[in-house]
Amino acid sequence: MKKFVAILLTFMSSVAFADECTVTIESNDMMQFNMKEITAPAACDTFTVTLKHTGQLDKKFMGHNWVLSTTADAQAIVGAALKAGADNNYLPPGDKTIIAATKIIGGGEQDSVTFDMSKLSSAEDYTFFCSFPGHFAIMKGSFIVKG
Repeated sequence: MKKFVAILLTFMSSVAFADECTVTIESNDMMQFNMKEITAPAACDTFTVTLKHTGQLDKKFMGHNWVLSTTADAQAIVGAALKAGADNNYLPPGDKTIIAATKIIGGGEQDSVTFDMSKLSSAEDYTFFCSFPGHFAIMKGSFIVKG
C-alpha cells in the first residue's frame, strides 16, 4: 500500500490539475487589472484566461482585452493597436507575435481565450496587457511559466 501511495503522489505532483490551468482576471473602469502576475504550470497542455470587465462603461469608451506576448514583442503590438482599430480588437491582424488574446469587452461582459502551453518556455519573459489605446502603460503584468 505504501508503494502505491508513493507512486500516486509522484504521479500527482507532475500533473497540473484543471483549476491550475485556468485563471480569471478582472478589469474595471479605472483601467486596472486585479492581477499584476499570472503563473501557469508548464505541465498544462492548454491554459485558459477569462477576462471579466467589472465596470459599467461601454467598450467604445473603456474597452479592455487580455493579450499575451513575449515582453520583447509587447511594445510593437501596442504600437500597431490604434491603426488596427476597434474592428480588429486593437490588434494587428495576422500578427504571429500575439500568443493569445481575448476580444475587446465592455462593462459587465467577459471573454475567454485558451492557448497551447507547449509553445511557451519557462526561460522566456512574457507580458500580458490590454491593447486598447492608452491602456498599456497601466494595464500590464507578468505571465510566468513555472516548471
